[in-house]
Amino acid sequence: MNESGRGAPGVGPAGHYRWVIVALLFFITTVNYMDRNLLGVLKPTIQGEMHFSESDYGDIVFAFSMAYAAGYASMGAFTDRVGIRLGLAVAAVIWSVASSAHGLVTTVAGFTLARILLGLGEGGNFPTCIKAVATWFPVRDRALATGVFNSGSNIGGLLAPLIAAFVTAHFGWQAAFYVTGFVGILWVVFWLVAYRAPEEHPKVSAAELAYIQSDPDVPLKRVPWVELFRYPGTWVYIVGGVLTNPVWWFYNNWVPSFLFSKFNINLMALGLPLVVIYLMTDVGSVGGGWLSGRFIRAGMGVFNARKAALLTCAACTVPVFLAPRVEGIWTAVLLIGLAMAAHQGFSANLFTLVSDTMPKNAVAGAVGLGGGISSVLSGFSAKVVGRLLDATGNNYTLIFFVGAAAYVVATLLIHVLLPRHRNDLVAPAQAPAE
Repeated sequence: MNESGRGAPGVGPAGHYRWVIVALLFFITTVNYMDRNLLGVLKPTIQGEMHFSESDYGDIVFAFSMAYAAGYASMGAFTDRVGIRLGLAVAAVIWSVASSAHGLVTTVAGFTLARILLGLGEGGNFPTCIKAVATWFPVRDRALATGVFNSGSNIGGLLAPLIAAFVTAHFGWQAAFYVTGFVGILWVVFWLVAYRAPEEHPKVSAAELAYIQSDPDVPLKRVPWVELFRYPGTWVYIVGGVLTNPVWWFYNNWVPSFLFSKFNINLMALGLPLVVIYLMTDVGSVGGGWLSGRFIRAGMGVFNARKAALLTCAACTVPVFLAPRVEGIWTAVLLIGLAMAAHQGFSANLFTLVSDTMPKNAVAGAVGLGGGISSVLSGFSAKVVGRLLDATGNNYTLIFFVGAAAYVVATLLIHVLLPRHRNDLVAPAQAPAE
């Protein structure tokens, strides 16, 4: 493979079943974020009924974060052991059952337990999806494929307020959790029928398989969990995730409350602003993945292309610090939407850097490890956010300022951690003894 990431000459993208797999990953990621975001959207309604504080809500998010961290790390390793098909099915069943359980509880403790089970299952989604992309796509297409499936998180965020508003108005807030749980179980049936490894799948032609496998991979070897720390891709993902994931979790868990409290709008009026925000994030997810692929096709090295895309996305997050200061709701919506879109573009390239630098059979484990560590930090940040809002009377200024700076710092550190060229990578087993 040459430095620009192009595969063997004359190998074209024959066949299309790999995009069917991406569509399935997109759909389950959509369900994942519907389940995750429903509580944040319904928070003003449930909080009014149950009278819990911002600190209580921060503790609920913390419990989810700790469980998500455990699920991220363990389910990633589980997928590396049992395979993509079974790993993602098991994760989806666990979190779908947990989503439905939210409709059965009536206390802070009950929501905490439901969120713990939800986090354990949902932690398996991204490690497995990233491993699936690495299995089904050559290097030059991975960021785009990742951006496409990852855009499901934005569609899930978009659908959550629509489902919440409609179902709550007609059947009560509990029913919203039952609906998304059922959809997840239904998806598992389709997944088990449709998925096989590309070399075993009857719908993958020889030409498409040749295209999928057209890039030499990082040397294939079994990587013990502890040795993942010796790969630069693991550290890139840990550093990027630790700095940016807490910001993303804040957006998903508190933006509805921010708009609700600052602009005095109800659940029905909240729907359209959130739809606009998540439509923008959808564009950012696909666009960020497309951007680094476009840089590669223009002749830029793989790592330089990824870093250029990361820097572009980081720059777009900076204006969000103005969100608490503006007077009009739509100005705030556009600032937050731009920042969340940039996060998704940033995330698509951050995920892809793992598959750029790791053996395929270690990708899910590396993403799981990095995601688990960043989720622990996200959990503690949720506690800080809840207590800060209680202490300051819901003043969001400092929180948005931190969100505006985090991505720039992450990009600078990633630049330092990565080798200059993908061809400069040396597998730990091949590294000279010190």
